[in-house]
Amino acid sequence: MSGDGLVQHLQSYTAWRGGVAASIQAFRRWLETNELADAQTDLRLQGLLERLDEDRLTVAFVAEFSRGKSELINAIFFADYGRRLLPSTTGRTTMCPTELLWDPARPPSVQLLPIETRARHASTSEFKRYPDEWTVLPVDVASADSLAVAFQQVRETRRVPVEEARHYGLFLGETPEALAAEVVDGTVEIPRWRHAIINFPHPLLEHGLVILDTPGLNAIGTEPELTLNLLPNAHAVLFVLALDTGVSKSDVAIWRDYVYKPPSRVKSRIVVLNKIDSLWDGLRGDADISAEIERQVDYCASVLDLERDRIFPVSAQKALVARITDDERLLARSGVLELERALSRELIPGKRELVREAARSELTEVVDNVRAILEARLASVREQLVELRGLRGKNLDVVDEMMRKVRAEKEDFEKSLARFQALRGVFSRQTNRLFTHLGMDALAEESRQTFYDISRSQFTAGVRAGMARYFKSVRGNLEASAAVVNDIHNMMEAMYRRFAEEHGLRLGSPTRFSLLRYQKEVDRLEEHYRTQFDTPLKMLTTEKMTLTQKFFETLASQVRRVYRYANRETERWLRAVMAPMESQVREHQLMLRRRLESVKRIHQATETLEDRVAELSAVERTLWAQLADLERYARDLNRALDRDSAPVAAAA
Repeated sequence: MSGDGLVQHLQSYTAWRGGVAASIQAFRRWLETNELADAQTDLRLQGLLERLDEDRLTVAFVAEFSRGKSELINAIFFADYGRRLLPSTTGRTTMCPTELLWDPARPPSVQLLPIETRARHASTSEFKRYPDEWTVLPVDVASADSLAVAFQQVRETRRVPVEEARHYGLFLGETPEALAAEVVDGTVEIPRWRHAIINFPHPLLEHGLVILDTPGLNAIGTEPELTLNLLPNAHAVLFVLALDTGVSKSDVAIWRDYVYKPPSRVKSRIVVLNKIDSLWDGLRGDADISAEIERQVDYCASVLDLERDRIFPVSAQKALVARITDDERLLARSGVLELERALSRELIPGKRELVREAARSELTEVVDNVRAILEARLASVREQLVELRGLRGKNLDVVDEMMRKVRAEKEDFEKSLARFQALRGVFSRQTNRLFTHLGMDALAEESRQTFYDISRSQFTAGVRAGMARYFKSVRGNLEASAAVVNDIHNMMEAMYRRFAEEHGLRLGSPTRFSLLRYQKEVDRLEEHYRTQFDTPLKMLTTEKMTLTQKFFETLASQVRRVYRYANRETERWLRAVMAPMESQVREHQLMLRRRLESVKRIHQATETLEDRVAELSAVERTLWAQLADLERYARDLNRALDRDSAPVAAAA
């Protein structure tokens, strides 16, 4: 099978996720059986299971046209079909961004978003929520010919008047991008589709891989969805060059503007130097060919400012032929196996580490909360046992004194409950204040006003001022939200400490939360805007102003995405920070009520003392057993998270 190494690693990664999910499910059932799962705990575990189930790994392929990018995808992923699936011919083949994935909730199909949607104020991400906007073509997965015909849709074009192309932001006047589009009788060729999603059950895609195939410089520069969302969020980006063309000016522009950034993700960027078979002319010896390839690799590393070991010389065309004809010698010579090993070695372990640490953090908090409840119950039972055993042989006056003491504790705690209810009121007001800053409605209004301002502006200064106000507002709201988050944390920390000191609750410290990642994402979006548009030279023409408006539509969509994630994680944190307090207050209140009832019964009938001691001793043994079970489940969860996910073949 093509990409066997990747298949094995992905199978192993999928098995690892399945093992973690199974351990979480077992832990969840145990909590339910022992009545230890409150609504918040169950919600957290359910959310974690859903994230594990929906986990995806995205590999993006980026190149200028005619570099052999689609052929490389065919060679690595689709050679088993015995033919090319993605169109791969001379000239431009991929005319629109194309995602290849498998969603079992939908039938195999090619979904196509019409290019006309660029005239509307919505990004591709937003259109994904509206299936009726897409043209859907069914796919027969049993027929390679049917697949190939369906995949040909991504190269379809149409000719439209220049003004229509300009309206879509696809014709930028006298710019290098526009010069590639030949004007004939007042018309220009544009892609028929804005975006394509190919959904079919390939083994790699079934294990959660998503392949992103991108067009060349012109489409990358005019489709902000790629530069603002899809490429930055890809787990690996393969940048494809061709040995026969060298590193051209447009290659360097794509690398510098769209691939190499942000610097923290450089390790997930791989350069593929394709078409090394152009040196296999029969006139050079193997040593000369190897030396020339090494020189080209050195040159690429120098121009791109990249380590040599991040550059892989390959022949995608020969790799595809080798896999179809089962020629192992040719496959080895093509260099594709080394590239696949690098992908397997870096992509999957890195992704697994991110998922593992996020899951471990969530599970540790849940286990700690459950442990605190069990320890509080155990401490209460042991205290009652000490008291009751001390009553043996004592008169009713001693029992009366104990009852008075428990009642006093209960009354004191009920006074504290009034403070707790006041805390809940303050917490609710602070939460409302927090979501005022993070509110989606206010953000939508800010976006609408900014778009209106830059649409009316005829000059660069007006556009720049509008964008500056927008980013200042967005950043200001996140900063204000971060300040409220800090206030809530400090308030909860003080209340945790007070209840622990006054009533012996085992609360520890409230969970920390930060909005820094969302602030950094907004900084990234603003930096991208400044790099691409916020210079007088780049905003002189009306066409560039049009493109800026198109860019803002997608940028606003990405800011909304940032805010949605921030809202979701903030809501999760607010539940998590209040849940331990609520559960332990409830537990302590119940414990005091039971203690009082126990002493009352003994006061009324002294002969029940031994029965009650025996009853509490049984409860104590049960709690010890539950604590032992909890530690066992905690070990099982950590073992599942730490389990080595070496490839299936290696394990075999």
